[in-house]
Amino acid sequence: MPKAKSENNQGASPQGAEPSGVATPDADSLPRLSLTNNKTQMTNRKRICGLAATLTALLCSIAAGAQELPLSIEQMLQLADQNSTSIRAYQTSIEQADAALAAAKAERLPDLSASLSFSYLGDGYIWDRDFSDGMSVDMPHFGNNFALKASQAVYTGGAITSGINLAKLQKQMAELNSSENRRDIHFVLIGYYLQIFQLMNQERVFTQNIALTQQVIEQMKARHQAGTALRNDITRYELQLKTLELNRTQVIDNRKIINHQLITVIGLPADTEIIPDTTIIADTPEALAESDWQHAASLQSTALQRASLTLDISREQEKLRKAELLPKVAIIAEDHLDGPVTIEVPALDNNFNYWYVGIGVSYNISSLFKDNKKVKEAKIATQHAQEQYTLTQERVENAVQAAHTTLLTSFTELDTQQKSVDLATENYDVVSNRYNNELALITDLVDAANTKLSAELGLVNARINVIFNYYNMLYVSGQL
Repeated sequence: MPKAKSENNQGASPQGAEPSGVATPDADSLPRLSLTNNKTQMTNRKRICGLAATLTALLCSIAAGAQELPLSIEQMLQLADQNSTSIRAYQTSIEQADAALAAAKAERLPDLSASLSFSYLGDGYIWDRDFSDGMSVDMPHFGNNFALKASQAVYTGGAITSGINLAKLQKQMAELNSSENRRDIHFVLIGYYLQIFQLMNQERVFTQNIALTQQVIEQMKARHQAGTALRNDITRYELQLKTLELNRTQVIDNRKIINHQLITVIGLPADTEIIPDTTIIADTPEALAESDWQHAASLQSTALQRASLTLDISREQEKLRKAELLPKVAIIAEDHLDGPVTIEVPALDNNFNYWYVGIGVSYNISSLFKDNKKVKEAKIATQHAQEQYTLTQERVENAVQAAHTTLLTSFTELDTQQKSVDLATENYDVVSNRYNNELALITDLVDAANTKLSAELGLVNARINVIFNYYNMLYVSGQL
């Protein structure tokens, strides 16, 4: 099953490993699911109960010495949310973005600083202006300095507000990345799940055909003993039997590989064998109109949300660049306690305290010929982000159209394969009857059996592909 990492995934079907066919009702009689029913949100209580039921079933299975674990798609996704290392890792990035937002908001608080120093002052020396008649001046040797400073930004050109908005957008981006990663993992796991279901069905089809082939061989041996069949006919079907057994072994091995990949992600014991819920094939999803999917994608597509956030981030960065061109205004207050008083000669061995409050204005003059170029760069970046958003809209629209077309094709394929199975079965029955009455060659019977097998496998694939393409439709439109 190919891993889909972008909205451009056009619904590759789960044919990397071939499916297995569980007996299902006729496609025309199956109930159809609406999109609304399929997307109904579960309450937290239902999710917890579902997960508890899954874990209880697993513990009972292990306690009984069994390794098989029946698991629905919903239960599998709940386990992935609980145990996936990748999903948990993205939660850390959200916490980091949350801390960055708190730090940005803290910029609104006043700045406070305090300093304390002690020093040793050496004696001074004084001269005339022409450096003549010098004399030594005694100084108090113990010096101290204490300063307390406070400032509150009043106007920063919008830099603080833009910084907070930028941190909020970056947090939203972290949450979007986490949601997208979770959605990607869910889609890959659904692919694994349906592949396992497909391989189980294939195994069943091969097993049925092996049993049928063994029955035909026994009949041929009886006819050979009666002198009405050639040994070469038996050899042909024995070769057919070995081919079927090899194919079934390959299917079983592929299923083991996919099963291991699945249980690794959802955190189950290594010897657990997933048994998919066979009822999912009885609920044929409804295709819906393409316009409905396009509307859903315009609201929920992670690619569009990412492009929109990128555009918003670029706009805030442009505001930050423009803020560098504006002056900064702050209210300041300071208190100093110094000693000794060295502005007098001789120095006074006293402590001198003074304080002041006022308004400070600062302006970086070099921003006039430096930051204006950065502002131009930021404007171009915003324009580029806008163009990327438009391009993403086109890509999402194309991806939804392609996925919808593929879904409709899979419905047509399902109907065609159902008719092919009916015709192939009818043909095999006719040829088998003719062969039993010595009116057909063994090669005709082998060809009829191969055609029947191919049609049955095709029906299995078609049923699974309908379900997979429906989930792919949900994935591309951002609803998975």
